[in-house]
Amino acid sequence: MGRIKIVFILALVVMLVATGIYWSQRNKPIPVELTEVRRGEVQRTVTNTRAGTLNACRRAQLSPSLGGQIASLPVKEGDVVSEGQILFEIWNQDLRAQVDLGKAEILATEALRQQACIQADFAKREAQRLRQLLERGLASDESAEKAISESRAGQAACEAAIANVSVAQSKMSVARAALQKTRLIAPFDGTIAEVNGELGEYVTPSPVGIQTPPAVDIIDNSCLYVGAPIDEVDAPEIRAGMTARIMLDAFRQEFFEGRVRRVAPYVLDVEKQARTVDIEVDFIHDKDNINMLPGYTADVEVIIDSHSDSLRIPTEALLEGNKVYVYDADFDTISELEVKTGLSNWQFTEVLQGLDEGQRIVTSIDREGLADGVVVEIEQP
Repeated sequence: MGRIKIVFILALVVMLVATGIYWSQRNKPIPVELTEVRRGEVQRTVTNTRAGTLNACRRAQLSPSLGGQIASLPVKEGDVVSEGQILFEIWNQDLRAQVDLGKAEILATEALRQQACIQADFAKREAQRLRQLLERGLASDESAEKAISESRAGQAACEAAIANVSVAQSKMSVARAALQKTRLIAPFDGTIAEVNGELGEYVTPSPVGIQTPPAVDIIDNSCLYVGAPIDEVDAPEIRAGMTARIMLDAFRQEFFEGRVRRVAPYVLDVEKQARTVDIEVDFIHDKDNINMLPGYTADVEVIIDSHSDSLRIPTEALLEGNKVYVYDADFDTISELEVKTGLSNWQFTEVLQGLDEGQRIVTSIDREGLADGVVVEIEQP
């Protein structure tokens, strides 16, 4: 009998201790962060599904169309070059000699043209003089006909000499074109991004269907844009001319204003990836892309719709089912409340019904133990 009594007393003590722990835990306030419901702008946006890239508007990866030994390489990586400047040259002394020969042939044929045309002009004047004398009976028919024939022959010789000049000029153009194939010329003002090759090395053109590194890669850094993939579900809402925000990992704390300049006319189907549509976004202000480098990781947020002066809350405060925890200052408790929402993005959500300006709601909804009616204490964020 005494043993049963002891067991009963121990069980009672355990139950009282457990009840005390339960009530102490139950009534302990949960620290939460609050924010005030305010008015402001709310936008509905679409963002890229995978990381985008900052690209140069103009970029040329140049390679020679002929193989040979590198004879001149006047540029190096990082150099600023001008349009028309020689960047790379293969040994071409034989082709230069052909160009010089062509120049000499043009001079020679031009001299022959002048000679032939001067003689033709003299023969023409002589024929006219004899024709006049023939009309007055002071010259024979034979001498007049001979002069006229010589005039026609001289004219034909002049025309042949002119044609020879054209042939020599065409040969010269062919020689210059062959020489041009040994050179890489800057197609625009830009910066040398990469050089593959050294003086004296041999280079060969890329075989058909096989991509090889370019000999010289030139980039125009004065114009940059962002290319980014958009999910095919969101793509139909995007149009050229829409406003967007540009975000770069290299400039984490900054947003740059942009405008959609192009939406790809087809869906990109890549194996094992969601189907996407590529878009291109320009910087609205050119000064924003100063000191930026092509190749930076970039994201874009295209603004589809916008409401100004709307009642809004942080999107992070929303629970499933469009519910929020509203703070009651009189009892230091929170209550679960369903709201009707409008436009939304990752930062703010528009509230159409359910909340009033000035009310305070919980933003730290991931705290353990939060529920309708629990006691909380305000924690500074």
